Amino acid sequence: MSIFDHIRPYHDSEVNEALQQASRHPMFKVLLQFTFPDASKKEIQEVLLQCHSIHDFQTKVIYKSVQNLLAKSSEGFSTAGFDKLTPNKPYFYISNHRDIVLDTSLINVGLIDNGLITTASAIGDNLVQKDFLMALSRLNRNFLVLRNQSPRELLKSSKLLSDYMKFLLSEGRSVWMAQREGRTKDGNDLTQQGVLKMITMARGKTPLLQYIKELDIVPIAISYEYDPTDILKVPEIVAKQENVPYIKTNNEDFNSILKGALGFKKRIHIEAAPLDPSIYDQIDKEEQSDNEKLKRLASEIDKSIHSHYKLWPTNYIAYDLYHNTTQYASHYDEKELRHFERRLERRVNKENQLEIDSFLLMYANPVINTSKL
Repeated sequence: MSIFDHIRPYHDSEVNEALQQASRHPMFKVLLQFTFPDASKKEIQEVLLQCHSIHDFQTKVIYKSVQNLLAKSSEGFSTAGFDKLTPNKPYFYISNHRDIVLDTSLINVGLIDNGLITTASAIGDNLVQKDFLMALSRLNRNFLVLRNQSPRELLKSSKLLSDYMKFLLSEGRSVWMAQREGRTKDGNDLTQQGVLKMITMARGKTPLLQYIKELDIVPIAISYEYDPTDILKVPEIVAKQENVPYIKTNNEDFNSILKGALGFKKRIHIEAAPLDPSIYDQIDKEEQSDNEKLKRLASEIDKSIHSHYKLWPTNYIAYDLYHNTTQYASHYDEKELRHFERRLERRVNKENQLEIDSFLLMYANPVINTSKL
């Protein structure tokens, strides 16, 4: 038995049987009906019978699922930067993280459209507690990040995770991981130094920056004009501001997955922004300790994501409303302003200024981060 068996996705040899079993689940049937609305049960079954690898499943089913989802819940999806990458070459993608499932699904659509290797993607095991979600996750080449562990267990599982990502890259598979643990709730996308430290645990005796350079890290900026889960994130932000514990409700993650997928997002843009290779030598020369080097690398990744983040009218509107200014009024029109104000009024308690500010900053922080560049 492989040491990675409890965290890995399905092997291609396991896909067809796993898919046949999963397709009996009521939620999986709903997904298939959504994906193939005009197909008969027999025709859908024929598609599944043709899936003998994760690549088959992603291109024949998931890709179409995402396209249908975009048609129903967005006004356009665009990508940039992927044309700068080399086909048949594995990369380590690090992105900001706003939506539990859609982020990686959209990245893989961009990769498929540009003839690039799709990713094996990290996902917290707390998000796939339901059998249906676990099966779908493993079929879509997700690997598990184990949560809720003791410090000793966390260290052990982090090393295993790092080893697994190194193994995937050595096998020619691209990898995706979010820049931080969990989604960014407040719109302030910052890379956690601890995530980078975990990634490098598998380096052995290889010098830190040499190992990181060999990973071929590619930052990716993901921006949604409207976040369908914006109001779902506010209670956690408020709790943090008030310095009180935040306890998730039952099925909160599952509800966020559904809301994020089905909720209206308007326009979406994803941009790949490869780092200049010379930055690694520069960091190595200018920073002394490994911790300082990782801190500097995190800052460089942040700069890349912030500078390539697509700013929408909603971001500029939120900035102006929060600061009570018209500084960015040229970036939106009256109709867009009124639409955002109605959304704010419907979703946030107007008597609670902390809720209002939290909601506005969720959209305004990308503008603030960009202005600091």
